[in-house]
Order: sequence, then C-alpha cells, then structure tokens
Amino acid sequence: MPYVPADNPMSDAKVALGERLFFDPQLSITGRYACVSCHDPARSFSDGRSVAVGATGQSLRHNALALVNIAYNIAYGWDQPQLRSLEAQMLIPLLNEHPIELGLKGREAALSAALAADPGYARAFAGSFPDCAPAVSFDHVVKAIAAFERTLLCASSPFDAYVFGGDHAALSPQAKAGMALFYSRQVGCSGCHSGFNFSGNWRDREGATGRASFARDGTSAAPLRVPTLRNVALTAPYMHDGRFATLSAVLEHYSGLARRSGGPARIDPRLPRAPLSATERAALEAFLGSLTDRSCLARFAAHAAAPPFASPGPTR
Repeated sequence: MPYVPADNPMSDAKVALGERLFFDPQLSITGRYACVSCHDPARSFSDGRSVAVGATGQSLRHNALALVNIAYNIAYGWDQPQLRSLEAQMLIPLLNEHPIELGLKGREAALSAALAADPGYARAFAGSFPDCAPAVSFDHVVKAIAAFERTLLCASSPFDAYVFGGDHAALSPQAKAGMALFYSRQVGCSGCHSGFNFSGNWRDREGATGRASFARDGTSAAPLRVPTLRNVALTAPYMHDGRFATLSAVLEHYSGLARRSGGPARIDPRLPRAPLSATERAALEAFLGSLTDRSCLARFAAHAAAPPFASPGPTR
C-alpha cells in the first residue's frame, strides 16, 4: 500500500473533493487554468508538451511528469529530492512565482473565502475535514488534491497480466524479448527503472533520502528524476525537457551513450553498457508498450468526462 501521511488520512469524501479541485480553474491566477491543464487524464496525467506552460503562458523549466502511481514516490519533482510528500510538492505549482505555475501566492485567503462561499464546496470541505474549524482552508485544499492524486493507480497492464497473473499470451514474443533485454546486465534499464513501478524508488534508494530516485542520463549535468515507465507509451515527449518525441528516439539516445567509449563524463553508471541494435530497440519498445494499462486509462477518462469537471486546459 502507498504511504499516507498520518495528518491526511484518506476518505471517499476527501478524494471526491480533491478531484473537483484538481479540475477547477478557480485554482489559478487567471481563472482559466487548473491542475488538469498540465496533467491530462488521457495522457496518463501528463500534458504532451516539451515543457509545461503556466497559467500566464510562461514556459516552465521541465516537462510535466505523469501522475500515474505517484502515490508510491519517495521524492517528487524532476530535481527536488527534498520534496518528500505530495502535500509538499503541491505547494510548488500552487505558489511558485519564478516562473508562475498556478499563481496563487498571496491569494490563499481569497481562494479559501471563495470556496467557502460556494455551498457545494462548503459541504464538501465539511464532510472531508469534519473535525476542523474552519473546514475550508488553503491547507485543506492541498490535502484534498493530494488525496485524489493518491488514487491515480495503474497495475493492470499486459505486463502485469503476464508476470502477476500468469497469462503467457499477454505479451508478444517481441515484447518478451524486450523484457529480457530490459532486465539484462548488458542493457540495464532496470538498474534505474526498478521495482513494480519501473521508477527509481526501490532497488536504488540511498538510505531514506530519496536521492537514488535521481540519475544522470546524459541530458543534464545534474541528477534528474527516474520517472515511472507505467503508461510511458502515452506520455511523450520524453526526458526532463521533452527533447525526444518518441520512445525510439529515447532508446537511440541511450544506445548512442553506450556507443561512445564509456559514454560522456558524469553519466549514471547504470545506463546501457553496449549499443543497441535496431532489433533490440524494437523489442524494448514493444516491452515498454506492454506497460500501458487501458483499464486505468478508461477510469481516468471518466474523471474528465464526469460533470462538473470540465477540462480547462490552455490554448495550444
């Protein structure tokens, strides 16, 4: 089970409130932007841009990370291992000023007052935080959204059916070959993308710091998040700056690092040790495609379709 902070226990009422807030453009300086503007359910809660765009149109520093299975993270953000909870991470998009994301810095009290004046929201907050007065507060906004994000779970992909369900027909022969490469010492993808969530959380964690969720991948001088590969076929473009449009281009990048004598300085030693052939890249891409969970995507789509949750995403 994912970790849930003692001061923010889960409840159906709180999750429903967090879902409504996630889709609500009131949570932005312009009134036309929301969490969903950068985290589209159809894209596994990523946004399809090279780098995310804030409420005022400013480009952010990084690509919008997919939120699938984010409840299992031990650290958050592309380059901020000190963020150790969804609640702490949530303050970045809500309050960040350089650049502005949702732009609520200095507007926390005004937002709380507006939500408290809405009878539907007032009832929802009271039901979600029954022992608190006032029930509507900025802290409770953060906690409700975090509770909703902890429910964005996917674990019913063809890979899961094959490995955990014993369905040997769930993966094609090509995908099985790609799986063998993924876990091989020669290719070493699982050295960074480890555990059932295919992220940097488990095998490579260093004590309790969460820093091993980060690696140098040849695209930045600084260590960056090892993101989950769950639903990765749907979350293009790839890398922290969205530089690669396809998974094939990502695999070619890693193959190129291995092709150079030892790779460039300061890359993670867990990266591939040998170049990949075209056949191997195709097999790995087939395996990565097997990590897509169509059933959870249908559930995510229902979030966006159910009233009153209109998706207010920005003009592309």
